[in-house]
Amino acid sequence: MFRLLLRLLGLWFVALALVALVIDATSTIAAGSWSTTSFGQYWFDFAPESLAAAQAFVQGEVNPVLWDPVALKLLVQPAWVIVGPLGFLLLWIGDLGRGRRRRRLAETV
Repeated sequence: MFRLLLRLLGLWFVALALVALVIDATSTIAAGSWSTTSFGQYWFDFAPESLAAAQAFVQGEVNPVLWDPVALKLLVQPAWVIVGPLGFLLLWIGDLGRGRRRRRLAETV
């Protein structure tokens, strides 16, 4: 059940990355120069309260130094650069163990 959830979440993230890539590609073609929308901009557009809460959590509970160099470096990257690999990582984690289970099933038959 947990692997199914990871695979569904991974597929959702990969689909979001593809949508963000298509949006960036069309805006690049329309502008005539390289144009991308950052992950932080999408996050601010869709849920600014959660972005502020994440910043407050990282600065208050984790480490204040972690927000400025690390989190801000990730937030200025294009959305598809962050969400795509995360989706593929979740798909990979959700698929771990399937090969072992298939081999055991083949050995019993």
